[in-house]
Amino acid sequence: MILTLSWLKNHLNTKANINEIIEKLTNIGLEVEGIKENSNNLSEFKIAKILKAEKHPNADKLKLCEVSIGGSSVIKVVCGADNARNGLITVYAPPGATIPKSKIKLKVAKIRGVESRGMLCSENELNLSDESAGIIELKNMSNKIGKSFFKSSNEKVIDLSITPNRPDCL
Repeated sequence: MILTLSWLKNHLNTKANINEIIEKLTNIGLEVEGIKENSNNLSEFKIAKILKAEKHPNADKLKLCEVSIGGSSVIKVVCGADNARNGLITVYAPPGATIPKSKIKLKVAKIRGVESRGMLCSENELNLSDESAGIIELKNMSNKIGKSFFKSSNEKVIDLSITPNRPDCL
């Protein structure tokens, strides 16, 4: 399981430093496999809202999404996620962004004859978890559309291993 330090601190409502947090995680029976500092330029990843999601004209399993990242401009993105729908708030990666998991640098591309300007991201693609069944769904974030999803480009990430005696932590 992969957690960002800022998310964990926010979730636990603590000001403890990383060493204190790692010690507590170990004391409750979790294995801290490592700490990574994600030094990619993560400020490019923005909170976005799907204004309209419709079936791709040339593909059964793809959707053509009109996406707002704040302001008045609307970006067209081709997406293969089943959960892409009108009104969903998610994470958008623009052309030029590098996807943390695959290290692929995005560019404007034609997918089945339709131009796609970037992509909508899953937790797995952003190295946040192993969940890859759909794009990230953000709740109560409509007032943050257009803002950076990551708080810092040097976000610390904690890699945890769930031991067999702690299935409750899943």
